[in-house]
Amino acid sequence: MMKRVLIAGTSSGVGKTTISLGIMAALTKRGRCIAPFKVGPDYIDPGFHRFVTENPSRNLDSWLLDEKTLKYLFIRGMENKDFGIIEGVMGLYDGFGVNKDCGSTAHISKILKIPTILVIDGSGMSSSAAAMVLGYKAYDEKVPIKGVIINRVSGKAHYEILKKVIERDTNIPCIGYLPKNLGISLNSRHLGLIPAEEVDNLKNKVDTIAELIEKYIDLDKLEDIAANAEPIDKVDLNFPKINEKIKGLKIGIPMDKAFSFYYEDNLQLMKDIGIELVHFSPLKDRELPKDLAGLYIGGGFPEVFGKELEENLRFRENLKESLEKGMPAYAECGGLMYLTEGIEDLNGEFYKMVGFIPTKAKMTKRLQRFGYVEIEVDSKLKIRGHEFHRSMIEDNEKLNYSYNVYKIRDGKVKKRWRCGVIKNNTLAAYAHIHFYSNPNFLLKFINKCEEFKEKSKGGLI
Repeated sequence: MMKRVLIAGTSSGVGKTTISLGIMAALTKRGRCIAPFKVGPDYIDPGFHRFVTENPSRNLDSWLLDEKTLKYLFIRGMENKDFGIIEGVMGLYDGFGVNKDCGSTAHISKILKIPTILVIDGSGMSSSAAAMVLGYKAYDEKVPIKGVIINRVSGKAHYEILKKVIERDTNIPCIGYLPKNLGISLNSRHLGLIPAEEVDNLKNKVDTIAELIEKYIDLDKLEDIAANAEPIDKVDLNFPKINEKIKGLKIGIPMDKAFSFYYEDNLQLMKDIGIELVHFSPLKDRELPKDLAGLYIGGGFPEVFGKELEENLRFRENLKESLEKGMPAYAECGGLMYLTEGIEDLNGEFYKMVGFIPTKAKMTKRLQRFGYVEIEVDSKLKIRGHEFHRSMIEDNEKLNYSYNVYKIRDGKVKKRWRCGVIKNNTLAAYAHIHFYSNPNFLLKFINKCEEFKEKSKGGLI
Protein backbone atom coordinates (compact mmCIF):
# COMPACT_ATOMS: atom_id res chain seq x y z
CA MET A 1 0.00 0.00 0.00
CA MET A 2 1.37 3.40 -1.01
CA LYS A 3 -0.03 5.94 1.47
CA ARG A 4 0.07 9.45 0.08
CA VAL A 5 -1.62 12.84 0.15
CA LEU A 6 -1.13 16.04 -1.77
CA ILE A 7 -1.42 19.39 0.02
CA ALA A 8 -2.81 21.90 -2.50
CA GLY A 9 -3.89 25.51 -2.17
CA THR A 10 -6.49 27.72 -3.76
CA SER A 11 -3.65 30.16 -4.52
CA SER A 12 -0.10 31.07 -3.58
CA GLY A 13 0.21 32.46 -0.07
CA VAL A 14 -2.67 30.45 1.38
CA GLY A 15 -0.36 28.62 3.80
CA LYS A 16 0.24 25.27 2.13
CA THR A 17 4.01 25.30 2.78
CA THR A 18 3.59 25.89 6.52
CA ILE A 19 0.82 23.28 6.73
CA SER A 20 2.79 20.76 4.64
CA LEU A 21 5.85 21.15 6.88
CA GLY A 22 3.71 20.84 10.00
CA ILE A 23 2.07 17.66 8.76
CA MET A 24 5.45 16.19 7.81
CA ALA A 25 6.81 17.01 11.26
CA ALA A 26 3.74 15.75 13.13
CA LEU A 27 3.65 12.45 11.25
CA THR A 28 7.39 12.03 11.72
CA LYS A 29 6.78 12.36 15.48
CA ARG A 30 4.25 9.53 15.07
CA GLY A 31 7.05 7.36 13.74
CA ARG A 32 6.17 7.59 10.05
CA CYS A 33 9.04 7.62 7.55
CA ILE A 34 8.03 10.42 5.21
CA ALA A 35 8.84 10.68 1.51
CA PRO A 36 8.52 14.41 0.70
CA PHE A 37 7.84 15.83 -2.77
CA LYS A 38 7.29 19.28 -4.27
CA VAL A 39 5.23 20.05 -7.37
CA GLY A 40 7.01 22.34 -9.80
CA PRO A 41 10.54 23.66 -10.31
CA ASP A 42 11.31 24.71 -6.74
CA TYR A 43 14.51 24.32 -4.73
CA ILE A 44 13.77 26.16 -1.48
CA ASP A 45 10.70 24.26 -0.24
CA PRO A 46 12.44 20.88 -0.76
CA GLY A 47 15.21 22.13 1.54
CA PHE A 48 12.66 22.58 4.32
CA HIS A 49 11.18 19.17 3.54
CA ARG A 50 14.60 17.56 3.96
CA PHE A 51 15.19 19.37 7.24
CA VAL A 52 11.87 18.19 8.68
CA THR A 53 11.84 14.59 7.42
CA GLU A 54 15.59 13.94 7.12
CA ASN A 55 14.82 12.52 3.68
CA PRO A 56 15.56 14.12 0.31
CA SER A 57 12.63 15.86 -1.36
CA ARG A 58 11.98 15.32 -5.06
CA ASN A 59 10.35 17.58 -7.63
CA LEU A 60 7.34 16.50 -9.67
CA ASP A 61 6.71 18.62 -12.76
CA SER A 62 4.47 17.58 -15.64
CA TRP A 63 5.91 20.17 -18.03
CA LEU A 64 9.50 19.18 -17.49
CA LEU A 65 8.80 15.43 -17.47
CA ASP A 66 6.43 13.05 -19.22
CA GLU A 67 3.88 10.99 -17.30
CA LYS A 68 5.83 7.74 -17.42
CA THR A 69 8.95 9.40 -16.03
CA LEU A 70 6.93 11.09 -13.29
CA LYS A 71 5.44 7.78 -12.20
CA TYR A 72 8.85 6.14 -12.19
CA LEU A 73 10.47 8.88 -10.11
CA PHE A 74 7.54 9.07 -7.68
CA ILE A 75 7.44 5.32 -7.07
CA ARG A 76 11.19 5.27 -6.67
CA GLY A 77 11.02 8.14 -4.18
CA MET A 78 8.46 6.19 -2.16
CA GLU A 79 10.70 3.14 -1.78
CA ASN A 80 11.20 2.15 1.88
CA LYS A 81 8.96 5.02 3.04
CA ASP A 82 5.69 4.82 4.97
CA PHE A 83 3.96 7.91 3.75
CA GLY A 84 4.26 10.30 0.81
CA ILE A 85 3.47 13.99 1.32
CA ILE A 86 3.42 16.14 -1.79
CA GLU A 87 3.34 19.92 -1.49
CA GLY A 88 1.60 21.64 -4.39
CA VAL A 89 2.58 24.80 -6.25
CA MET A 90 0.61 28.05 -6.64
CA GLY A 91 -3.14 27.40 -6.92
CA LEU A 92 -4.42 23.88 -7.55
CA TYR A 93 -5.06 24.41 -11.27
CA ASP A 94 -2.27 26.89 -12.09
CA GLY A 95 0.14 25.42 -14.62
CA PHE A 96 1.87 26.25 -17.89
CA GLY A 97 0.02 29.24 -19.28
CA VAL A 98 -3.68 28.49 -18.86
CA ASN A 99 -3.30 24.76 -19.40
CA LYS A 100 -4.48 23.12 -16.15
CA ASP A 101 -3.19 19.76 -17.34
CA CYS A 102 0.41 20.81 -17.81
CA GLY A 103 2.66 21.72 -14.91
CA SER A 104 -0.17 22.12 -12.39
CA THR A 105 -0.72 20.52 -9.00
CA ALA A 106 -4.02 19.13 -10.30
CA HIS A 107 -2.26 17.36 -13.16
CA ILE A 108 0.17 15.67 -10.78
CA SER A 109 -2.76 14.66 -8.58
CA LYS A 110 -4.43 12.90 -11.52
CA ILE A 111 -1.29 11.30 -12.96
CA LEU A 112 -0.23 9.80 -9.62
CA LYS A 113 -3.75 9.24 -8.26
CA ILE A 114 -2.98 11.21 -5.10
CA PRO A 115 -5.79 12.13 -2.68
CA THR A 116 -5.75 15.91 -2.48
CA ILE A 117 -6.26 18.09 0.59
CA LEU A 118 -7.35 21.60 -0.41
CA VAL A 119 -6.09 24.44 1.80
CA ILE A 120 -8.32 27.52 1.77
CA ASP A 121 -8.13 30.90 3.50
CA GLY A 122 -11.23 31.12 5.68
CA SER A 123 -10.77 34.67 6.90
CA GLY A 124 -13.81 36.89 6.41
CA MET A 125 -16.04 34.10 5.04
CA SER A 126 -18.94 31.90 5.96
CA SER A 127 -21.09 30.29 3.21
CA SER A 128 -18.77 31.65 0.53
CA ALA A 129 -16.21 29.07 1.67
CA ALA A 130 -18.50 26.31 0.37
CA ALA A 131 -18.87 28.09 -2.97
CA MET A 132 -15.07 28.26 -3.24
CA VAL A 133 -14.55 24.58 -2.47
CA LEU A 134 -17.44 23.59 -4.75
CA GLY A 135 -15.87 25.54 -7.60
CA TYR A 136 -12.53 23.78 -7.19
CA LYS A 137 -14.32 20.43 -7.05
CA ALA A 138 -16.49 21.08 -10.13
CA TYR A 139 -13.72 22.60 -12.25
CA ASP A 140 -12.26 19.12 -12.79
CA GLU A 141 -14.11 16.20 -11.24
CA LYS A 142 -11.18 13.91 -11.99
CA VAL A 143 -9.03 15.64 -9.38
CA PRO A 144 -9.51 13.60 -6.17
CA ILE A 145 -10.17 16.35 -3.59
CA LYS A 146 -10.71 14.29 -0.43
CA GLY A 147 -10.41 16.84 2.34
CA VAL A 148 -10.26 20.52 3.24
CA ILE A 149 -8.04 22.39 5.71
CA ILE A 150 -9.13 25.92 6.56
CA ASN A 151 -6.39 28.41 7.38
CA ARG A 152 -6.63 31.76 9.18
CA VAL A 153 -9.99 31.29 10.88
CA SER A 154 -10.90 33.49 13.86
CA GLY A 155 -11.45 30.53 16.19
CA LYS A 156 -13.15 27.19 16.70
CA ALA A 157 -16.66 28.62 16.39
CA HIS A 158 -15.78 30.17 13.04
CA TYR A 159 -14.29 26.86 11.88
CA GLU A 160 -17.44 24.94 12.88
CA ILE A 161 -19.57 27.28 10.76
CA LEU A 162 -17.30 26.83 7.73
CA LYS A 163 -17.04 23.08 8.28
CA LYS A 164 -20.82 22.68 8.42
CA VAL A 165 -21.53 24.55 5.19
CA ILE A 166 -18.59 23.02 3.25
CA GLU A 167 -19.47 19.45 4.19
CA ARG A 168 -23.20 20.03 3.60
CA ASP A 169 -22.82 21.58 0.15
CA THR A 170 -19.73 19.86 -1.27
CA ASN A 171 -19.69 16.45 0.44
CA ILE A 172 -15.99 16.92 1.12
CA PRO A 173 -14.89 16.53 4.77
CA CYS A 174 -13.05 19.27 6.61
CA ILE A 175 -10.17 17.73 8.53
CA GLY A 176 -9.03 20.74 10.54
CA TYR A 177 -7.95 24.33 10.63
CA LEU A 178 -5.36 26.81 11.86
CA PRO A 179 -6.27 30.04 13.63
CA LYS A 180 -5.00 33.31 12.23
CA ASN A 181 -2.26 35.45 13.77
CA LEU A 182 -0.24 32.51 15.06
CA GLY A 183 3.04 34.15 14.05
CA ILE A 184 4.41 30.98 12.46
CA SER A 185 5.03 32.19 8.92
CA LEU A 186 8.48 31.78 7.34
CA ASN A 187 10.34 34.83 6.06
CA SER A 188 10.95 35.53 2.37
CA ARG A 189 13.29 37.49 0.13
CA HIS A 190 13.67 38.11 -3.61
CA LEU A 191 13.38 34.48 -4.82
CA GLY A 192 10.90 33.20 -2.25
CA LEU A 193 11.39 31.79 1.24
CA ILE A 194 14.75 32.21 2.93
CA PRO A 195 16.39 28.74 2.61
CA ALA A 196 16.23 26.35 5.54
CA GLU A 197 19.96 26.49 6.23
CA GLU A 198 19.73 30.25 6.85
CA VAL A 199 16.74 30.24 9.22
CA ASP A 200 17.59 30.77 12.88
CA ASN A 201 16.05 28.34 15.36
CA LEU A 202 14.34 26.45 12.56
CA LYS A 203 13.91 23.32 14.67
CA ASN A 204 12.01 25.27 17.32
CA LYS A 205 9.79 26.83 14.66
CA VAL A 206 9.06 23.46 13.10
CA ASP A 207 8.30 21.95 16.51
CA THR A 208 5.83 24.76 17.15
CA ILE A 209 4.13 24.24 13.79
CA ALA A 210 3.92 20.48 14.44
CA GLU A 211 2.28 21.07 17.82
CA LEU A 212 -0.32 23.33 16.20
CA ILE A 213 -1.02 20.75 13.51
CA GLU A 214 -1.48 18.06 16.16
CA LYS A 215 -3.86 20.34 18.03
CA TYR A 216 -6.02 21.58 15.15
CA ILE A 217 -5.77 18.96 12.35
CA ASP A 218 -7.31 15.49 12.47
CA LEU A 219 -4.20 13.47 11.61
CA ASP A 220 -6.06 10.16 11.98
CA LYS A 221 -8.49 11.27 9.28
CA LEU A 222 -5.58 12.42 7.13
CA GLU A 223 -3.94 9.01 7.46
CA ASP A 224 -7.21 7.29 6.53
CA ILE A 225 -7.47 9.41 3.39
CA ALA A 226 -3.86 8.57 2.48
CA ALA A 227 -4.43 4.85 3.06
CA ASN A 228 -7.32 4.85 0.60
CA ALA A 229 -5.32 6.15 -2.33
CA GLU A 230 -5.81 4.24 -5.57
CA PRO A 231 -3.09 1.76 -6.54
CA ILE A 232 -0.51 2.99 -9.02
CA ASP A 233 1.20 0.62 -11.42
CA LYS A 234 4.98 0.39 -11.44
CA VAL A 235 6.81 1.49 -14.56
CA ASP A 236 10.34 0.93 -15.82
CA LEU A 237 12.45 3.36 -17.78
CA ASN A 238 15.10 2.64 -20.33
CA PHE A 239 17.44 5.21 -18.82
CA PRO A 240 21.23 4.80 -18.59
CA LYS A 241 22.52 2.34 -16.02
CA ILE A 242 25.95 1.97 -14.45
CA ASN A 243 28.65 2.34 -17.05
CA GLU A 244 31.86 0.53 -16.11
CA LYS A 245 33.94 2.99 -18.13
CA ILE A 246 32.83 5.95 -16.06
CA LYS A 247 32.17 4.15 -12.78
CA GLY A 248 33.86 6.08 -10.00
CA LEU A 249 34.40 9.20 -12.10
CA LYS A 250 34.47 12.11 -9.64
CA ILE A 251 32.30 15.16 -10.29
CA GLY A 252 32.50 18.10 -7.89
CA ILE A 253 29.26 19.62 -6.58
CA PRO A 254 29.36 22.89 -4.58
CA MET A 255 26.94 22.55 -1.68
CA ASP A 256 26.66 25.26 0.97
CA LYS A 257 24.58 28.34 1.79
CA ALA A 258 25.55 30.02 -1.48
CA PHE A 259 24.96 27.00 -3.73
CA SER A 260 22.21 24.51 -2.98
CA PHE A 261 19.80 24.53 -5.95
CA TYR A 262 19.84 21.02 -7.41
CA TYR A 263 17.08 18.64 -8.41
CA GLU A 264 17.51 15.57 -6.22
CA ASP A 265 16.78 13.33 -9.20
CA ASN A 266 19.54 15.03 -11.21
CA LEU A 267 22.04 14.04 -8.54
CA GLN A 268 20.51 10.56 -8.28
CA LEU A 269 20.79 9.98 -12.02
CA MET A 270 24.48 10.87 -11.91
CA LYS A 271 25.00 8.33 -9.14
CA ASP A 272 22.93 5.76 -11.03
CA ILE A 273 25.33 5.80 -13.98
CA GLY A 274 28.33 5.36 -11.69
CA ILE A 275 29.41 8.94 -10.95
CA GLU A 276 30.92 9.69 -7.56
CA LEU A 277 29.64 13.07 -6.35
CA VAL A 278 32.13 15.06 -4.29
CA HIS A 279 30.72 18.00 -2.34
CA PHE A 280 32.73 21.13 -1.57
CA SER A 281 32.12 24.69 -0.39
CA PRO A 282 33.24 27.81 -2.30
CA LEU A 283 32.60 29.69 0.96
CA LYS A 284 34.87 27.63 3.20
CA ASP A 285 37.24 25.42 1.18
CA ARG A 286 40.64 26.68 0.11
CA GLU A 287 40.80 24.65 -3.09
CA LEU A 288 38.86 22.11 -5.14
CA PRO A 289 38.81 18.48 -4.00
CA LYS A 290 41.51 16.33 -5.58
CA ASP A 291 41.08 14.11 -8.64
CA LEU A 292 37.95 15.73 -10.03
CA ALA A 293 37.06 15.05 -13.64
CA GLY A 294 34.46 17.81 -13.84
CA LEU A 295 32.15 20.21 -12.03
CA TYR A 296 28.38 20.66 -11.83
CA ILE A 297 27.82 24.11 -10.31
CA GLY A 298 24.19 24.62 -9.39
CA GLY A 299 22.30 27.75 -8.49
CA GLY A 300 21.70 29.44 -5.19
CA PHE A 301 22.38 32.84 -3.70
CA PRO A 302 25.92 33.97 -4.60
CA GLU A 303 24.63 37.57 -4.55
CA VAL A 304 23.66 37.21 -0.87
CA PHE A 305 27.08 35.83 0.06
CA GLY A 306 29.09 38.03 -2.30
CA LYS A 307 31.42 39.35 0.38
CA GLU A 308 32.29 35.89 1.72
CA LEU A 309 32.81 34.46 -1.77
CA GLU A 310 35.05 37.40 -2.71
CA GLU A 311 37.14 36.99 0.43
CA ASN A 312 37.94 33.36 -0.44
CA LEU A 313 40.49 34.46 -3.02
CA ARG A 314 42.54 31.28 -2.89
CA PHE A 315 39.57 29.13 -3.84
CA ARG A 316 38.50 31.48 -6.65
CA GLU A 317 42.00 31.39 -8.13
CA ASN A 318 42.20 27.60 -7.85
CA LEU A 319 38.83 27.18 -9.58
CA LYS A 320 39.72 29.60 -12.37
CA GLU A 321 43.02 27.85 -12.98
CA SER A 322 41.28 24.48 -13.19
CA LEU A 323 38.73 25.76 -15.72
CA GLU A 324 41.44 27.48 -17.79
CA LYS A 325 43.26 24.14 -17.98
CA GLY A 326 40.18 22.52 -19.47
CA MET A 327 38.32 20.92 -16.58
CA PRO A 328 34.74 20.44 -17.84
CA ALA A 329 32.04 22.32 -15.98
CA TYR A 330 28.31 22.83 -16.32
CA ALA A 331 27.02 25.85 -14.37
CA GLU A 332 23.42 27.01 -13.84
CA CYS A 333 22.07 30.44 -12.86
CA GLY A 334 23.94 31.26 -9.63
CA GLY A 335 26.76 29.07 -10.91
CA LEU A 336 26.95 31.23 -14.06
CA MET A 337 27.04 34.38 -11.91
CA TYR A 338 29.84 32.97 -9.77
CA LEU A 339 32.04 32.24 -12.79
CA THR A 340 31.85 35.84 -14.05
CA GLU A 341 34.19 38.67 -13.08
CA GLY A 342 31.86 39.78 -10.33
CA ILE A 343 28.37 40.55 -9.04
CA GLU A 344 26.92 44.02 -8.51
CA ASP A 345 24.14 44.13 -5.92
CA LEU A 346 21.18 46.51 -5.76
CA ASN A 347 23.17 48.95 -3.63
CA GLY A 348 25.90 49.24 -6.24
CA GLU A 349 28.37 47.15 -4.23
CA PHE A 350 30.59 45.03 -6.49
CA TYR A 351 31.99 41.68 -5.36
CA LYS A 352 34.72 39.93 -7.30
CA MET A 353 33.96 36.38 -8.36
CA VAL A 354 35.98 33.73 -10.23
CA GLY A 355 36.68 35.87 -13.30
CA PHE A 356 36.56 33.00 -15.76
CA ILE A 357 33.68 34.25 -17.92
CA PRO A 358 34.44 37.74 -19.29
CA THR A 359 31.34 39.57 -18.11
CA LYS A 360 29.67 40.87 -14.97
CA ALA A 361 26.39 39.93 -13.30
CA LYS A 362 24.11 42.68 -12.07
CA MET A 363 21.16 42.35 -9.70
CA THR A 364 17.93 44.08 -10.71
CA LYS A 365 14.69 44.92 -8.90
CA ARG A 366 12.50 42.73 -11.08
CA LEU A 367 12.53 39.24 -12.53
CA GLN A 368 14.51 39.06 -15.76
CA ARG A 369 13.31 35.65 -16.83
CA PHE A 370 10.56 33.61 -15.28
CA GLY A 371 9.13 30.45 -16.78
CA TYR A 372 9.76 27.20 -18.56
CA VAL A 373 12.31 26.98 -21.35
CA GLU A 374 13.08 24.42 -24.00
CA ILE A 375 16.75 24.32 -24.89
CA GLU A 376 18.11 23.15 -28.20
CA VAL A 377 21.65 22.03 -27.47
CA ASP A 378 21.97 21.00 -31.09
CA SER A 379 19.64 19.82 -33.83
CA LYS A 380 19.38 16.36 -32.24
CA LEU A 381 19.27 17.22 -28.54
CA LYS A 382 16.57 19.16 -26.72
CA ILE A 383 16.13 19.44 -23.00
CA ARG A 384 13.70 21.26 -20.74
CA GLY A 385 14.29 23.62 -17.85
CA HIS A 386 13.10 26.64 -15.94
CA GLU A 387 14.35 30.18 -15.31
CA PHE A 388 13.72 32.31 -12.24
CA HIS A 389 16.27 35.06 -11.57
CA ARG A 390 16.63 38.76 -10.83
CA SER A 391 20.08 39.20 -12.27
CA MET A 392 21.42 39.70 -15.77
CA ILE A 393 24.86 39.41 -17.30
CA GLU A 394 26.34 42.21 -19.39
CA ASP A 395 26.47 41.27 -23.05
CA ASN A 396 29.74 41.94 -24.88
CA GLU A 397 31.76 40.77 -27.86
CA LYS A 398 34.01 38.60 -25.69
CA LEU A 399 31.20 36.20 -24.80
CA ASN A 400 31.04 33.03 -26.85
CA TYR A 401 27.43 31.92 -26.92
CA SER A 402 26.81 28.30 -27.80
CA TYR A 403 24.44 27.28 -30.55
CA ASN A 404 21.85 26.74 -27.85
CA VAL A 405 18.56 28.40 -28.60
CA TYR A 406 16.65 29.04 -25.42
CA LYS A 407 12.97 29.54 -26.13
CA ILE A 408 9.92 29.89 -23.97
CA ARG A 409 6.56 29.00 -25.46
CA ASP A 410 3.14 30.05 -24.21
CA GLY A 411 0.36 29.40 -26.68
CA LYS A 412 1.16 31.34 -29.84
CA VAL A 413 3.89 33.42 -28.21
CA LYS A 414 7.46 32.38 -28.95
CA LYS A 415 10.44 34.20 -27.51
CA ARG A 416 14.06 33.44 -28.21
CA TRP A 417 17.14 34.83 -26.59
CA ARG A 418 20.85 34.15 -26.42
CA CYS A 419 22.15 32.18 -23.49
CA GLY A 420 24.51 29.30 -22.88
CA VAL A 421 28.01 30.81 -22.69
CA ILE A 422 30.84 28.48 -23.69
CA LYS A 423 34.50 28.81 -22.77
CA ASN A 424 36.97 25.95 -22.99
CA ASN A 425 35.02 22.95 -21.64
CA THR A 426 32.58 25.02 -19.61
CA LEU A 427 28.92 25.67 -20.41
CA ALA A 428 27.19 28.23 -18.19
CA ALA A 429 23.58 29.35 -18.54
CA TYR A 430 20.68 30.74 -16.54
CA ALA A 431 18.22 27.88 -17.04
CA HIS A 432 17.98 25.09 -14.48
CA ILE A 433 17.49 21.89 -16.43
CA HIS A 434 16.10 18.50 -15.45
CA PHE A 435 18.38 15.71 -16.66
CA TYR A 436 15.48 13.25 -16.84
CA SER A 437 13.86 15.35 -19.58
CA ASN A 438 16.74 14.15 -21.76
CA PRO A 439 19.55 12.14 -20.09
CA ASN A 440 21.65 12.48 -23.26
CA PHE A 441 22.53 16.00 -22.13
CA LEU A 442 24.13 14.56 -19.00
CA LEU A 443 25.87 11.83 -20.98
CA LYS A 444 27.46 14.39 -23.32
CA PHE A 445 28.81 16.26 -20.30
CA ILE A 446 30.07 13.06 -18.66
CA ASN A 447 31.82 12.09 -21.90
CA LYS A 448 33.73 15.39 -21.76
CA CYS A 449 34.69 14.61 -18.18
CA GLU A 450 35.91 11.16 -19.19
CA GLU A 451 37.97 12.66 -22.02
CA PHE A 452 39.50 15.15 -19.60
CA LYS A 453 40.38 12.34 -17.23
CA GLU A 454 42.03 10.34 -20.00
CA LYS A 455 44.02 13.31 -21.28
CA SER A 456 45.18 14.04 -17.76
CA LYS A 457 46.36 10.41 -17.48
CA GLY A 458 45.58 10.24 -13.80
CA GLY A 459 47.22 13.55 -13.00
CA LEU A 460 43.97 15.35 -12.40
CA ILE A 461 44.02 18.85 -11.04
